Amino acid sequence: MHKESGNLQAEKREMGVSVVREERPEGGHVARLTIDNAAKLNSLNRALTVEIVEAVKTLEADPGLRLVIVTGAGERAFVGGADINELAALDADSAREFITLVHRCCDGFHRLAVPVIARIDGYALGAGLELAAACDLRIASERAMFGMPEVRVGIPSVVEAALLPQLIGYGRTRRLLLTGVTIDAGEALAWGLVDAVAPPDRLDDVVERFAATILAGGPQAIRLQKKLILDWEELPTGAAVARGIEIFTEAYATDEPRRMAEAQLAAMRARRATRPSGSR
Repeated sequence: MHKESGNLQAEKREMGVSVVREERPEGGHVARLTIDNAAKLNSLNRALTVEIVEAVKTLEADPGLRLVIVTGAGERAFVGGADINELAALDADSAREFITLVHRCCDGFHRLAVPVIARIDGYALGAGLELAAACDLRIASERAMFGMPEVRVGIPSVVEAALLPQLIGYGRTRRLLLTGVTIDAGEALAWGLVDAVAPPDRLDDVVERFAATILAGGPQAIRLQKKLILDWEELPTGAAVARGIEIFTEAYATDEPRRMAEAQLAAMRARRATRPSGSR
């Protein structure tokens, strides 16, 4: 189903993925992607995972996209993990297919050309925490809970769990993965697992604050910066520095640096002109 209302465009289904595009005064638009399997804590099954992968492919092809905000439907969960009924039915042959789908789902957000903010309300467990870790920023409500409980159902935490040591270090990663414990939003913030925590009724305000700071940057510069950050994850230091020189040069293939630098200079001149005489 396709809906339009003012500057909003929505694609919604009763259960699945909803994408809403919001035009922004800064130029371009923000996409809000909602994972909806609320009756099962937004857990990921095969069908839902495939739908997420396809939605992210569509977003990737959108040249006007500036930012993606991903969240779960309702107030109980961001994503409560992989569907335990499907996990229980796997065998050695089907397990590879299933976990590869989970990886493709997470990796799509991780490698999306624009920044992705995870808006986390409620549980982010297992595959849900892996998906959140694959995003660029994580904003949580005070009632959010985080954990990697896979060992408690007889399987290890894999795929994007590999991103956790970069966020919280190996010691805390070991604690999450080997014990299966769940931590609250306050502890997640102290660990650096999330970037901000807000009361549930202010969660969207805080997400918007982070979004606004990203949208204040040049669209091309932000895309190049994310591209470079992804390269840094794979390259040794010397090669990462060399790659940065290439990316810096690439930025000047458009007039964005000149336009934005001139705007900054004009603003500085305007501020100086309005200062009282004799002020410094």
